[in-house]
Amino acid sequence: MTDHNSVRRNILLNPGPATTTDTVKQAQIVPDICPREVEFQKIMEEIRGDLVRIIHGKPEEYTAVLFCGSGTICMDVALNSLLPEGKLALVIQNGSYSERAVEILKAYHLPHIELVQPIDHAPDLDVIEKTLADNPDIAYVYVTHHETGSGLLNPIREIGEIAHRHDAVFITDTTSSYAMIPIDVYADNIDFCMASAQKGIMGMTGLSYVIGRRDLIEKSRLYPTRSYYCNLAFQYDYFEKTGQMHFTPPVQVIYAARQALAEYFTEGEQRKWDRHRRVMAAIHEGEDRLGLQEMLDRGEQAGLVSAVYYPDDPHWDFDKVHDYCYERGFTIYPGKIEKKGTFRLCALGAIDAPDIEAFWKVFEEALENCGITDLPAAGKGKKSL
Repeated sequence: MTDHNSVRRNILLNPGPATTTDTVKQAQIVPDICPREVEFQKIMEEIRGDLVRIIHGKPEEYTAVLFCGSGTICMDVALNSLLPEGKLALVIQNGSYSERAVEILKAYHLPHIELVQPIDHAPDLDVIEKTLADNPDIAYVYVTHHETGSGLLNPIREIGEIAHRHDAVFITDTTSSYAMIPIDVYADNIDFCMASAQKGIMGMTGLSYVIGRRDLIEKSRLYPTRSYYCNLAFQYDYFEKTGQMHFTPPVQVIYAARQALAEYFTEGEQRKWDRHRRVMAAIHEGEDRLGLQEMLDRGEQAGLVSAVYYPDDPHWDFDKVHDYCYERGFTIYPGKIEKKGTFRLCALGAIDAPDIEAFWKVFEEALENCGITDLPAAGKGKKSL
């Protein structure tokens, strides 16, 4: 008899959406409901509280504001909503996602400083300190916690401390670290962070959230309104008054998020992080065995994404390898490093070390299918940036 409640399990080694459990998928199959019903408002209230709890915020001080969209919507919301008139934004730019933050500020014609730092190691804290000292009009500092283009981990605790010392708000994009790497908003000096349901909590695409200090959100009511849909205080106020999103929410996705959060707390913060680390250890083991070379030194990595240089072999064909793996239930993802041939292997989602061991068997078959039979595959060693 066919089990209609089970779905083919694909192992997604891309940086999101992540592999989900069948129970999260099935949580979307619910009776139709108007999202203005009190019953649905209670679900959103519960989710908002759980999202704050994951990063150990006090509910009277921190809140989660939900938006319908991908992770970039939260970048847009935070960047345009939290800048007072006549003030500067400071973006620490050392990867493709902090570069996207700069593009958002440019789209709104907002005054900002783009502090470019190397993409292959943590930024220079002294340079950040000096930039803030030289520019007292900086209102907030923005950095990506985990740059998934490279796998780089930025030192948010130290950057947040510097920002606060100069009376600046600290905003960090935690889309690819939230609910994976343990985060504490107090210890890590975070005023605002953000994420999407399809990543750390292992839910479905379409729900994103800005989590931040209530007092600063309320203060931002006085700032210029630069967007109707992507306005933090506007959405926050509507939640506080009605318990609802101002615009139509992704109903089924929210049911999936509720189930994903329940599963997060059942697994537990530390056990979940330990599992992600097991996955990355299995990724590293396979890379080492095959001689594949990573872009970053492992001491610079967050432990969630490995950016791998293409093998130095004329027979290498990313699309061919991708398609071979995809047909067998494994997804690898191209890199985001300009003019560099890389692909990424990620430790996100509802997967564990045995899934990676199975992947490497398929990957080796894919190499052989391309005509790469002389392993280790990488050959000439790590390329310079």
